[in-house]
Amino acid sequence: MTIIVRDTGFAGEDWPHGFAALDDGTDNVSALDLPSDTDPDAVIDRLSGVKLVRIAFPSFADGRGFTIARTLRRKGYTGRLRAAGHVLADQYAMARRSGFDEVEIDEALAARQPEPQWLARADWQSHNYQSRLRG
Repeated sequence: MTIIVRDTGFAGEDWPHGFAALDDGTDNVSALDLPSDTDPDAVIDRLSGVKLVRIAFPSFADGRGFTIARTLRRKGYTGRLRAAGHVLADQYAMARRSGFDEVEIDEALAARQPEPQWLARADWQSHNYQSRLRG
């Protein structure tokens, strides 16, 4: 079962449509899956009309998804961005600062890192070193 993590805590999947793979050549999709090695500059033109982009995190040590999300936001993508896979509670604030709206995890990770651990990082705008340095 999929668990969606948001600033308010754990939620169930609320996206009733499927996801299209980047390489399947389908146009007019409403949700797109991007692998962690995607060049965001190469896909930004395909995102017109896409309401949800899910970016894969194959490992908690693979931070390329953060860069993809930040680049898509800087280039004007305003739809939902979801990090999916091996994202840890400690990385939640970074995910939100990078432009992600939510994180998708499995039940096993949710059992190891229950909701209170994620909620402890939900105030991601207030607790970052840059805002403290700026005063």
